[in-house]
Amino acid sequence: MLLRETIEAIVQDPDGLYIDATFGRGGHSRALLARLGPAGRLVAIDRDPEAIEAARCIRDPRFSIRHMDFQGLGQLASEFGAHAVEGIIADLGVSSPQLDEPHRGFGFQRDGPLDMRMDPSQGRAAAEWLSEVSVDDLEEVLRNYGDERHARAIAQSIVSRCTDAHRGEAEPLVRTGQLAALIASVLRRRGGGKTPGHHPATRSFQAIRIHINDELSQLEALLKAAPRLLRNGGRLGVISFHSLEDRRVKQAFQPSAQRVDRAIGMGRARHAMLRTLVAPAPSSRGHGVWKSIGRFRAADEELSENPRARSAILRVGQHQLERSE
Repeated sequence: MLLRETIEAIVQDPDGLYIDATFGRGGHSRALLARLGPAGRLVAIDRDPEAIEAARCIRDPRFSIRHMDFQGLGQLASEFGAHAVEGIIADLGVSSPQLDEPHRGFGFQRDGPLDMRMDPSQGRAAAEWLSEVSVDDLEEVLRNYGDERHARAIAQSIVSRCTDAHRGEAEPLVRTGQLAALIASVLRRRGGGKTPGHHPATRSFQAIRIHINDELSQLEALLKAAPRLLRNGGRLGVISFHSLEDRRVKQAFQPSAQRVDRAIGMGRARHAMLRTLVAPAPSSRGHGVWKSIGRFRAADEELSENPRARSAILRVGQHQLERSE
């Protein structure tokens, strides 16, 4: 996604150290390596074991791959030193291979096990979580992460189905096709789910996936780690696919002082929380602030080849260290 725009915005020094924080199947990594000079280095990370295996085919000595999520980025700062990185790329959300391969359980176009974990070795599969979740908790996830207007009705139907399964009165809800059909039936009864080009279960699948993978907390970890990793003037490029992600990135790239000022009037608890989230990252050379470099959307040529890029937004921020007096 947004390959040309991302590489052009991020690569300032071809001999610098770069991080591809979401290797996927290596599209951005290969483009970065093509742009880097002989002294350049690229460290890629991914939480998906299948992505790590796919990276084994890259034999470039300037390249290395690590199995970790955004929470592990602090390890790289310890390894390479604070403020050693020239640029970071993160392509958020689910990758095309994850979405297209039924056994991963992310999509509903082809039936598969209801898993949705980006790292299947960690956490609970979606089927297990749904079998235990309460109506109120599921409704909150569907509403907050999927903006689903019929969140209550869908949650009630899913929990009722799982309760019946526990009693032996229905089949367990363990397949993506089962969940998609159940959601579609709820929305048909309520006259919803008729958006052209979108399956009725799209919002619910997105919401459940975000919860299962703790994606927003992962994004916060990336935004918190980046200032410690990036050199003075280094850049972070984040590609997001829905407003929950994009809003957080946009806020992160605003000057911290301005963002805290806007919090006045929100209430003491909310104000304190916002201060914690947006406080400049300390370093031995002073505090850091972000400068927004730009916001980019996919060009018509890319959209014609990859319709999934229509919702992609790239935001690029440049990190500036403010030296202590």
